Amino acid sequence: MKKLLTAFLPLLALAQEPDWTQVDQRAVELLQEYIRIPSINPPADTRATADLLTRELEAVGMKVTRYNPEGNCINLITRLEGRDRSLKPLVILTHMDVVPVDAKAWKVDPFGGELKDGFLWGRGAMDMKGIGIQQLLAVTLLKKQGIMPARDIVLVATCDEETNGALGAKWMIEKHYAEMDPAFVLDEGGFGSRDILSTNKLTFGISVGEKQSTWLRLKATGTAGHGSQPIPDNANEILLTAILKAMAVPPTTKRHPVVDEMIRNIGQLAQNKLTNAIQKNTISLTTLRAGVGDPPKVNVIPSASEATLDCRLLPGVNSAEFISEVRARINDRRVTVELVSDPMDTGVSDSKTPLFAAIKASILKHNPGAVVTPMLVPYGTDARNFRMKGVPSYGLTPMVVDAATLATMHSDAERVPISEFLKGVRIYFDVLRSNF
Repeated sequence: MKKLLTAFLPLLALAQEPDWTQVDQRAVELLQEYIRIPSINPPADTRATADLLTRELEAVGMKVTRYNPEGNCINLITRLEGRDRSLKPLVILTHMDVVPVDAKAWKVDPFGGELKDGFLWGRGAMDMKGIGIQQLLAVTLLKKQGIMPARDIVLVATCDEETNGALGAKWMIEKHYAEMDPAFVLDEGGFGSRDILSTNKLTFGISVGEKQSTWLRLKATGTAGHGSQPIPDNANEILLTAILKAMAVPPTTKRHPVVDEMIRNIGQLAQNKLTNAIQKNTISLTTLRAGVGDPPKVNVIPSASEATLDCRLLPGVNSAEFISEVRARINDRRVTVELVSDPMDTGVSDSKTPLFAAIKASILKHNPGAVVTPMLVPYGTDARNFRMKGVPSYGLTPMVVDAATLATMHSDAERVPISEFLKGVRIYFDVLRSNF
């Protein structure tokens, strides 16, 4: 009997494999449909996106619970039962909202889901509707194939990651944490590439941490007057001087331990804006506002002007001390420095866990010879809210992209390579049916 069972095991494994040809076709169709829903945030209207996900989940017999924090903002949860119900679940985290578009700057319809040159184009293709469909299909395929994962898998879709998650992940944690209570969280974040993290070496970064968003508003006050007669206390000139002083960030003297581990795993990092950003604290000047009238009069010196600085601090950096240093460098009573964000130092997640090992194994199965490493990401994700609760949280974008493609995120040419998008469905499916 034992020999007979052993002989049938390979056949049973094959029987659990989906029809990937059909899955691929459905994956493309679903992502196109998902992108064609303009779930721009603000105003975080995710009713139609939630309807799409609900339809697909209920079609395979999964129960969906929807939540309405306010307005048209919808979050949802579904649970796939695992073999060991005593274990805390894996939460797969996705957001349904996307950033606004400047449609005139796009060469294709940003909400058309167009297939062109081997890519699927549209707002959200990279961030993060493409990943959302990979997650959705992985979960529904497990259900359809009758595969019980090692532990419960809870899919959580939120409505407003792009405006800091107050009504999405943060609200769900505050109001409904017991319905999730995860052992691990899997979100967006890392990626595979041959030219971003290293040069000419296929490398997959799995994000284990992210920088702290420390947004500052600088306001300068001076004396208003006629532009024909320069004055020493011109608010604009005061502000420009303050900005230059603020941005004179002292160089980071010590690399973060995760970056050290990346270098041990990869070797020398490629030199670009992303690898630069994860090695030190950074400041970007993002907005300038000044002038009198609409449009502002050229011949009027305003009495006030302001700017915003997007400061991103490495995990472990004290944000209060950083802001104090900025104020000290400016050292001008005519300039105020205001914190307009809520910096979250979440630390980093341990990569020595069964889930990280399962992610690595799945990536290597579909990308033999790749280097898989923990990494930091310079941008923020909803995973930080779970790291604050002490939950190991990872960012996975299971696709190989080049620097040009990754840079289309939030741009007027956002797109995802179709072949890698489809491979990502397989990677997610293998991760979720692993022992973790």
